[in-house]
Amino acid sequence: MARLRVSYEYSEAEDKTIRLGLFLIVCGIVSLFILCFCWLNPTLQNIQCKPANCTVLSVQQSGEMFECTFTCGADCKGTSLYPCLQIYVNNSESYSQALLHFNEQQLLINPKCSYLPPCTRDNQKNTDSVLKQQHDWTKNISQSFTCFFDQQRRPDDVLLVRSHDESVLLHCVLWPMVSLLVGVLIVVLTVCARSLAVRAEALQKRKFS
Repeated sequence: MARLRVSYEYSEAEDKTIRLGLFLIVCGIVSLFILCFCWLNPTLQNIQCKPANCTVLSVQQSGEMFECTFTCGADCKGTSLYPCLQIYVNNSESYSQALLHFNEQQLLINPKCSYLPPCTRDNQKNTDSVLKQQHDWTKNISQSFTCFFDQQRRPDDVLLVRSHDESVLLHCVLWPMVSLLVGVLIVVLTVCARSLAVRAEALQKRKFS
């Protein structure tokens, strides 16, 4: 009876290990699928932006005011205004004038302006933030710096920084693959161990028969 009880406990432990391995395999596949849609596609599009040399041509306000949304608590939300700062640069890739944007998120939110300040309730604070950027960039007129340009998607815009790079692509693939491989390894080792145990038991029975 003791021998049967030990055999049962050992088999249950194996089953739990196999279930753990299968769980890791499923998690790896699902996370790889989700990350590919959520991160991989925009990252690949972002990587297409080529580095270029940009030179500041002019820094000005367009005269327009745009709304932004601020939050001041769980149930506190509102809109305020900020002036539109436009920084035009010369792009060495196309040798044409382009509007500079700080990153792709700001470009998508407001393609008319170069800088979107942190939105606060006070319009004057928003204006002061824009004026500070205007003052800093005015000092850099005729200065060259690295920017990012996509001729196909945004020929009239350049980015100061890219939102995603190759490291995001690496993490999108690496960690789900690690989970998948660890799960496969656990299942294979458990099945092999069970197979060896069955063979050893069969040899032992032959020896005593």
